[in-house]
Amino acid sequence: MNKLISRIIHFSLRHRYLVFFMTGILAIIGFICYRNTPIETFPDVTNTQIIIISQWQGRSAEEVEKFVTIPMEVALNSVQGRINLRSTSSFGLSYIRIIFDDNVDDAFARQQVFTRLSNADLPDGVQPEVEPPYGPTGEIFRYSLQSKTKSIRDLNAIQEWVLDRQFKSIPGVADVNTFSGGEKIYEIRVNPNSIANLGLTSLDVYNAVARSNINVGGDVLEKNGQAFIVRGIGLLNDINEINNVIVTTINRVPILVKNIATVVETEKPRLGDVKLNNQDDVVEGIIVMRKGENAEAVLNGIHEKVKDLNENILPNDVKIVPFYDRTTLMDFATHTVLHNLFEGIILVTLIVLIFMADWRTTLIVGIIVPLALLFAFMLMRMRGMTANLLSMGAVDFGIIIDGAVVMVEGLFVALDHKAKEVGMERFNKLAKLGLFKQVGTEMGKAIFFSKVIIITCLIPIFAFQKVEGKMFSPLAYTLGFALLGALIYTLTLVPALSSILLRKNVREKHNIVVGFFEKKYW
Repeated sequence: MNKLISRIIHFSLRHRYLVFFMTGILAIIGFICYRNTPIETFPDVTNTQIIIISQWQGRSAEEVEKFVTIPMEVALNSVQGRINLRSTSSFGLSYIRIIFDDNVDDAFARQQVFTRLSNADLPDGVQPEVEPPYGPTGEIFRYSLQSKTKSIRDLNAIQEWVLDRQFKSIPGVADVNTFSGGEKIYEIRVNPNSIANLGLTSLDVYNAVARSNINVGGDVLEKNGQAFIVRGIGLLNDINEINNVIVTTINRVPILVKNIATVVETEKPRLGDVKLNNQDDVVEGIIVMRKGENAEAVLNGIHEKVKDLNENILPNDVKIVPFYDRTTLMDFATHTVLHNLFEGIILVTLIVLIFMADWRTTLIVGIIVPLALLFAFMLMRMRGMTANLLSMGAVDFGIIIDGAVVMVEGLFVALDHKAKEVGMERFNKLAKLGLFKQVGTEMGKAIFFSKVIIITCLIPIFAFQKVEGKMFSPLAYTLGFALLGALIYTLTLVPALSSILLRKNVREKHNIVVGFFEKKYW
């Protein structure tokens, strides 16, 4: 190990400008990685999970459990990497949640689920829906749709047919959840006496309207070198077209919907109201981010889309009004992290200056802190990790610079002894690379093993799994990467920089602070 450390320090001293150049390159790469590293306010500690929702309208919970939930559970039991499968059956609804192991990613899990679902024997008309991939921390933006002239029914239609599709087109958005009343429908109010006199039932009216509400493709007729496409257009657009749907024919007289029923525009029965501040009834939208996406990038896309919708797409009197935006929380988190980092760097630098009483040694030691942090960001980006308050707040600047302090202090003391031995004038003319190599090697061995011991102490944290692993592993990785960067720079940059800044006039001075502690405690 002595030979390896000696060769590293000797190489750094002989190729100082190469070391400076490589340090600058790593610092630039680290800064770019820092700018592109997602910053989370709170990490998502949940495992990969797939939620499957199936509807079977009008069926009891027992029927849904027997004919929908259980067949899907049987089919999904063989999914690879599954650690838990839970289901809930209620009136007309089946809900299945599959939780996977830590090392299973979402793409693999979904592929397995889709493959197994095709083998489930389900009743006609039941289509299982796999929910988009998002976790409990995916909610990043909430807004209300407001207008002084539009009704809640009109606003709900705009939300469902315009905003929902626009927001889902943003990269990183998993889903848009809507909460409101006033969902627009066309209601056919059948006159019981009229259909009874004609021998019809409500089901006959329903089937007639359902059959009419389709477009039918025919054939192609060729005539005089031209092709004519024959189609039957039947999609219903308004109340008048519904009124003119033929229900049946009696004695060659068509019976229309308007002859036996009244068609009105109304809304579905409400299951609740959405209230905001002093507003009794509003349309609320919740935008959910895909799991693992960069929240900052997704929110930037949402902000641009909201601006475009408000200015160019929505009617003049309809506006999207946000009332929850995670950008605010992220800005506070980022400000807190950067504030603590800068305060820590300044405080550590001042303490080093007070005890070392030399600007050159303070500069050499102080520069290690930002370089180690940028090195940590570079490795975090390579691993695809994110930064959060917990992981960044665990970085201890004292542990990072202790090796540099030992190295610089050892070099400074050795140079001071040499200067006293030969005199300052002669000392300034001497070539001191051999002394730097000798002292650097002696200090480097102790520094190397001390850093290795500290990093080794993080191994139990690296071994954490599940929730505790996802919460605390980023902390251990961030601190470990910063310590590794500090060790590399201590063995390369510190000797190279010291050989330039400490070439002349190295003299230990009386330090009042150190003298005070020596008198008081020694």
